[in-house]
Amino acid sequence: MSATAATAPPAAPAGEGGPPAPPPNLTSNRRLQQTQAQVDEVVDIMRVNVDKVLERDQKLSELDDRADALQAGASQFETSAAKLKRKYWWKNLKMMIILGVICAIILIIIIVYFSS
Repeated sequence: MSATAATAPPAAPAGEGGPPAPPPNLTSNRRLQQTQAQVDEVVDIMRVNVDKVLERDQKLSELDDRADALQAGASQFETSAAKLKRKYWWKNLKMMIILGVICAIILIIIIVYFSS
């Protein structure tokens, strides 16, 4: 036997042409690598999704805080507006009473002046 014949790859079985079939161990390794690549891709996608969910949760939390602050401000505004409305209502009422008294005095003066 020659040295080149001992190191040559096994020949294809008789009756079949083409390259020799890969060993079964090599095929399973390739499948394992493909599966591992798919798993890694899914893991990366899931990490991105989890990061997005965490960012969304943080934004929702900030939005909730802002909504609470806005609600507190609105409540304070409503209270201040009610006090201001009441204040100007009383001011308007006083002005109407004063105007009524002045009109009554003028009317009394006119009646007294023309009745004598």
